[in-house]
Amino acid sequence: MSLAWVTGASSGIGRALAVRLAGDGWTVIASARSSEGLNALATEVPGIVPWPLDVTDHAAVAAAVAGIEAAHGPLDLAVLNAGTHIPMGAADFSAATVRRLLEVNTLGAVNGLDALLPRMRERRAGQIAVVASVAGYRGLPYAAAYAASKAAVIALCESLRPDLERDGVILQVINPGFVDTPLTERNDFPMPDIITAQDAAAAIVRGLSGTRFEIAFPRRFAFGMKVLRSLPYGVFFAITKRMLRP
Repeated sequence: MSLAWVTGASSGIGRALAVRLAGDGWTVIASARSSEGLNALATEVPGIVPWPLDVTDHAAVAAAVAGIEAAHGPLDLAVLNAGTHIPMGAADFSAATVRRLLEVNTLGAVNGLDALLPRMRERRAGQIAVVASVAGYRGLPYAAAYAASKAAVIALCESLRPDLERDGVILQVINPGFVDTPLTERNDFPMPDIITAQDAAAAIVRGLSGTRFEIAFPRRFAFGMKVLRSLPYGVFFAITKRMLRP
């Protein structure tokens, strides 16, 4: 039986993905800060093992990976999904907000990679998928901290991919568009092509079945964001100015 580890598994995409993988026969180690949420999930869904964890704690992440593999064997798949979102523009710019999102979204993934890579490289096997966002393609209004944290994740994974491929380890990046989760409920602007967490989990599972680097969805919205990414600054800023609130 295959063994997967999913962080940020107590709600949203992470929870839906853990449920989907368990339904497909995986043993899923589900991590999040909320012990209560994880225990409820494990009670509801056979095949899910709760493993409370704060991904911003480097030592705790290292201990978690060591503990998981000691108790259950080598991880076949890790989905580093833990993340948070706080809308922020110029008027409410805050170093504390930027720092918090970098700690969770970027360094949380870094901590996971730091614990996983030596083990997977040594056995020349394993698959890691890191959740970023299409928001990491370019800096959009009111997403200054979030976009920066996710852009860093994308660049990090792009840099590591060829190295790890040579080592027998598959590294993928997951770039969702808008997904209906507790985090997107904080947005006070239109969210085109928004999908459910269950649809997001289905798209991720399809992507994980292959080795393609990027898993981006929904397809139409992701394509539009890629077009936006390719535009020169003059055109790009003309478009994003229209996104500003009156």
